[in-house]
Amino acid sequence: MKSENIRRFESKDLDRIMEIWLNTNIEAHDFIDEKYWRDNFGMVKEMMPSAELYVFEEDSEIKGFVGVMENYIAGIFVDGNNKSRGIGKKLLDFVKDKKDSLELSVYEKNTRAMNFYKREGFEIGEKNIDENTDEVEIKMIWSK
Repeated sequence: MKSENIRRFESKDLDRIMEIWLNTNIEAHDFIDEKYWRDNFGMVKEMMPSAELYVFEEDSEIKGFVGVMENYIAGIFVDGNNKSRGIGKKLLDFVKDKKDSLELSVYEKNTRAMNFYKREGFEIGEKNIDENTDEVEIKMIWSK
C-alpha cells in the first residue's frame, strides 16, 4: 500500500519542488516562451521559502506542492507523470481546510487549470493582462 501525506515544506525539498515548478510551467503554458520560465527560475527559487508551502509526498518522494500567500494560491504544481491522479485536488482540499476564502490567477489559455478550479468551486472574477507575458489572466475566487 502506498503511503502518502501532505506536510509543510522543508529546505531540503527546494531542489525537487523547483524541478516540478519549472517542468509544470513549461508544460502547462506552451503559449509562453520557455525562456520566460528559465529566466525567472533563480528569482522564484529565492522567494519560494518565504511562501507558505505544502508538499504532497508518496512513498517518500515529492509528487506535487502548493504555494499560498495569505489567501492567495500562488500555484498548485504536480509532477508530470503524476497528473490526473487526484494530487492537485488533495493539495487544494488541504488548503481549503485552512482558509475561509481563496483566490488565484490563471492564464485564460490554460484551460486544464481553469476547468479544474471551476470544478472545485472557484468562480471567475476579473480579467487582466499579465504585463510580463502579455497573456490574459483570470482571477478566480472561492469561499466556504
